[in-house]
Amino acid sequence: MVMWVFGYGSLIWKTGFPYDEKLPGCMKGYRRVFYQGSTDHRGTPEFPGRTVTLEPAEGEVCWGVAYKITKKEDKETALNHLDVREKQYDKKEYVDFFADLMDTTPIVSGVMVYIASPDKKLNKNYLGPASIEEIAKQVVGAEGPSGPNKDYIFQLEKALLQFGWEDKHVMDLANEVRILLSAGKQTAT
Repeated sequence: MVMWVFGYGSLIWKTGFPYDEKLPGCMKGYRRVFYQGSTDHRGTPEFPGRTVTLEPAEGEVCWGVAYKITKKEDKETALNHLDVREKQYDKKEYVDFFADLMDTTPIVSGVMVYIASPDKKLNKNYLGPASIEEIAKQVVGAEGPSGPNKDYIFQLEKALLQFGWEDKHVMDLANEVRILLSAGKQTAT
């Protein structure tokens, strides 16, 4: 049986597991938001970074990439990798995946996606909504084993733009981080 995995954050540019096919497309009824705290990749328990999760949003779309995995050993490898990498995400959902925004029929149904829920009992790292300015300040100061949090933002923005996708939340945050970094350089000189 074929397994499909949807990537909407770092999985877009850094997969980390073998796959047979990579399809760009979208999930409908969700939006990407920087509401998940990262204490294991882009921050620390003392100073969490912020990574994306999905939240239901009527009329919204989240662009990303679906990975098709067919071989049994590749599925095991992918699940083992994702269960460690996405361990701070407390939900797995199975969604419809569309090649185009206007499509009414999904090209794949049952695509697995990891989501960090806002339930603080199940997800102790959920940080929730904040202004773009507050999120940017947190991002600029956060760094973890996978590197600076700002790099995650910039890599996500670049990956989305390479596909021709503009995500306002990502772009607004990336621009605010650039403003803070520029102001920091001017203050330091």
